[in-house]
Amino acid sequence: QVQLVESGGGLVQPGDSLRLSCVASGPTSSSYTMAWFRQAPGKEREFVSGIKWGSAHTYYADSVKGRFSVSRDKAKNTVYLQMDNLKPDDTAVYVCAAGSTVILSNLRFQRAYSYWGEGTQVTVSS
Repeated sequence: QVQLVESGGGLVQPGDSLRLSCVASGPTSSSYTMAWFRQAPGKEREFVSGIKWGSAHTYYADSVKGRFSVSRDKAKNTVYLQMDNLKPDDTAVYVCAAGSTVILSNLRFQRAYSYWGEGTQVTVSS
């Protein structure tokens, strides 16, 4: 069983930056993929970014490519999402997820992930 706890959300202005953290407790291994999803009010939850725990290979949604950066710190069992040049459309609850059977073809789908955090709110508004 893996528990995930996110932090770092808040209210920022357009163009600002935020760094989200996701601390994983419980057994993790190189086979895990960690991901960030987000859900805006009235919208479906969507994939934002993912990272392979072992290789640190990263993946991004087109909407955040070039602005967001995902990384992991094995020693701290933590995944980060650095979000720069935030836009109002980035407003959402950001949720961390983990899965041990994630492959390239299902990386962007919620069903690939077994473990989920509660989420952290990010609001971008002037």
